[in-house]
Amino acid sequence: MNHSNRFSRILLVAGMAMMVFGERVETTQGAPADFPARPYKILNTTQTLGTGGIDYVYADNDGRRLYVPRGNQVLVFDLETLKSVGAITNASARGAAVDPKSHHGFCSSRPVVMWDSKTLETIKTIDVQGRPDGIIFEPLTERIYVLSHSQPNATVIDAKDGSVIGTIDLGGAPEQAASDGQGQLYVVLEDKDNVTVVDVKTLKVTAHYDLGGKGGGPAGLGLDVKNHILFAFCRKPQTCVVLNAEDGKILATLPIGAGTDGGGFNAKTMEAFSSQRDGTLTIIKETSPTTFEVEQTVHTKLGAKTCTLDTKNNQIVLIATERAPAAETGAAAPPTAGQSGGRRGSGPALLDILVVGR
Repeated sequence: MNHSNRFSRILLVAGMAMMVFGERVETTQGAPADFPARPYKILNTTQTLGTGGIDYVYADNDGRRLYVPRGNQVLVFDLETLKSVGAITNASARGAAVDPKSHHGFCSSRPVVMWDSKTLETIKTIDVQGRPDGIIFEPLTERIYVLSHSQPNATVIDAKDGSVIGTIDLGGAPEQAASDGQGQLYVVLEDKDNVTVVDVKTLKVTAHYDLGGKGGGPAGLGLDVKNHILFAFCRKPQTCVVLNAEDGKILATLPIGAGTDGGGFNAKTMEAFSSQRDGTLTIIKETSPTTFEVEQTVHTKLGAKTCTLDTKNNQIVLIATERAPAAETGAAAPPTAGQSGGRRGSGPALLDILVVGR
């Protein structure tokens, strides 16, 4: 073989290797099935000084806004940039929800405040009973469910005009709820250790799925609609109880962190997630409808016990509060993280918003 031919073949082989390597790198960035997914981490954070306690955080994925009830108002941020875009005043609430069709927002307060989600202008207030806590928009009937730890356990409101449709006795104190969009609403009852099933057309309870001693004090809930699987996140013991959504059969139990108060499920990644007061976020992978594993424990921030899913970016948003530095408040006390991560704490404090993703 002459030197010219040998050199040409070397160039050809090198070129082919570069093409294969280039395709491999590009495929890796696209996260194919044969490559392990990048781990979750905190991608973005922001802090806002203010007063008042916090509870739930809510992502309006259609309107691209983030709602954080705090003190006597509901703070509103741009979901992409986390910059403040306004607030709904005179609303001492625990949670918020938005109907993407009517563009009407609601918060779990007494009375319930209803607003235009585009302008943030208050439309009306709605008298309800009980102690409003959680809240969810149910898409099939286009109704808002305001959940209460005392009776009535659920007040159902028409999202279009704000009229009260009725109330439901759930049989216990509800925390988080999840809708399958097909007629069933699932609600965890923290004092009864079960998942209650509601027919949204008849407003009747159709079943109670007992956790069978596997988990107690359920406070967070995730739902895989496609495979009919529920993820009940419990405080005592610190466990995720996985159930069949059709019959309540327990499929698995997995460990989570301490002090869960929120969770969810991402259908795009087939992952359930639970946020905990101890500053951890547990990610559970559903590898099949019968196989589940704790994929990762992400360290977030003390007090970051509630979360919401940004479905566009596949990111989980969490909130917490921490005492502000003396330079910002004029106080002499040193900053202490996580002391007012819930409803307690009336002095000046920093609201932390954390975005977790890959």
